[in-house]
Amino acid sequence: MNRQEKLAIITQEKIVAIIRSKSQSNVSMIIDALVESGIKALEITSNTAGFTEEIQKARKKYPNILIGAGTITNVNLAKKAVSAGAQFIVTPNTNSAVVTYAHKNELPVLMGALTPTEICNANEAGADAVKLFPGGIESMGIPYYKAIKGPLSAITLFAVGGIGLHNIKEWFDAGIQGVGVGGDLTALNETNSIANIKNTAKQMLKIVSEY
Repeated sequence: MNRQEKLAIITQEKIVAIIRSKSQSNVSMIIDALVESGIKALEITSNTAGFTEEIQKARKKYPNILIGAGTITNVNLAKKAVSAGAQFIVTPNTNSAVVTYAHKNELPVLMGALTPTEICNANEAGADAVKLFPGGIESMGIPYYKAIKGPLSAITLFAVGGIGLHNIKEWFDAGIQGVGVGGDLTALNETNSIANIKNTAKQMLKIVSEY
């Protein structure tokens, strides 16, 4: 697939599951649960244990699922992601060099930005979508998005940070074009089981299918 085809999947699915785990042994179980529940686009962050190996394994096991690399803050990490077979790049920051490198390798980029200036800079750098991050800042979040979406309506925005079942519908009601979700969707721990992950994924997908 070329960059535009990969981007089309991301924008059509509207949900990117964010896998960030200190335990590498948990990663494949989380991915299995997400895929079985219907998630079709997911990112494995660079600060996940063995992230390049897990990208390679996921690409091999799930050739029809879009597997990206997240928390790619610089070109060095982007090179590792590309070598591992990542199909898209997600950053928490605005770095034009990452866009240039990713596009040379036919990878779309969801580039992190918060202020109007950062959002416009990311767009000018060629980001395929801008990741509004962090979206979960108290007193900002959805009200902040509503305030900026008018003048920045030409830019595709995905919200990331603080998104869960409690507010995902509100984000889409506000007009957001997509979301990146970690938290209960992807965290495997003593209070959040594989069954919980599957249940959360199915509920989120049902909500998003209405938009």
